[in-house]
Amino acid sequence: MSETFYIVPEEKHNALVAAAYLNRGFDDAEAAAAAKFSSYASTHGIRTHNALKALHLDHLFGSGAGGCKPSATIEKKAGRFAASQVWNANRKLGQATAYDAIETAIQLADEYGIGQVSVDNAFHYLWGGGYVMDAARRGYIAYTNCTAALAEVVPFKGKTPTLGTNPHSWGFPTTDAVGFPVVIDWATSVIAMGRVQQFAREGQPLPVGAAVDANGQPTTDPKAVAALTTFGAHKGYGLSLINEIMAGFIGGSLPTLRSRWSQQPEEKHTPAFYFQVIHPDAIAGDFALGRTSAENIKAVLGDILGAGNEDCILPGQIEAQAAARTTKNGGLLFSSAEIEGFNELADECGVSRWSIADFKTAV
Repeated sequence: MSETFYIVPEEKHNALVAAAYLNRGFDDAEAAAAAKFSSYASTHGIRTHNALKALHLDHLFGSGAGGCKPSATIEKKAGRFAASQVWNANRKLGQATAYDAIETAIQLADEYGIGQVSVDNAFHYLWGGGYVMDAARRGYIAYTNCTAALAEVVPFKGKTPTLGTNPHSWGFPTTDAVGFPVVIDWATSVIAMGRVQQFAREGQPLPVGAAVDANGQPTTDPKAVAALTTFGAHKGYGLSLINEIMAGFIGGSLPTLRSRWSQQPEEKHTPAFYFQVIHPDAIAGDFALGRTSAENIKAVLGDILGAGNEDCILPGQIEAQAAARTTKNGGLLFSSAEIEGFNELADECGVSRWSIADFKTAV
């Protein structure tokens, strides 16, 4: 039996999320950025990185623990490369920082064909796919990676979690070709920790081989999880290492110290971000048979999904379908467990709770 979802008006959702951030000391612009991003995630069915996840992270590792500084000012360092910028986020809210960074990379790409922004001393920006998806909708090829707030993934053939979930996110401007941006967005663990939290909240088991318990034994019980495993064995491990090494060049420090502020206070304890945006015209050559760029992409994807592959889907397709369902229902869709989570936030910041009876069920 499919799960029941309730339709929450976007304005109602955003007002509560903004109120929760304001209650924790964030300024109006930061609260608005957090609400906007949470709405975008929920619109696209990203339940692992919605507002509940964002505020849970903030409580554990952010403003509640010193890992995120409300109203912090980003320091943009002087550099010698015109298409590159290097920032010290000073632990500013991750969503606000990431929005600023992707916009800056787009501006650089418009001028130079390619732009990149590296961000040190950051706080987690949540769903990387959201930033590159938005850029792709606007016609750009975009990429981001980050190091996660905690080391909670065991390296291939290891026993101790020393890696973050360390996602990679690519967005491609394919709307003219297939109707939506192709967005390739994945954590380098089998599942993200947000999925573990979602399954625990909803009483569902984990996939086999996704996590281990405190004794290093495989578990499917989300409440028994002590660490995650990399997907694809050594391949996921290698992809996770990319983020750690990139962060090391940016200025990030030891993975096992991230968000552990009581340990080695002289060290850094923050994640790092990397953003890159490419203007498609900057890499365009000559297309066969006089095709345009969009026609060529459509032909390439059509060939991949040709005879025998008709049932395959493209990355980003599920999110596009979720967005279409959101639009059809006229609001954001949440389960009863999620609505209860929002009511806990309402209690925290002293605003009215939501009554599930006020919300229609989604189709």
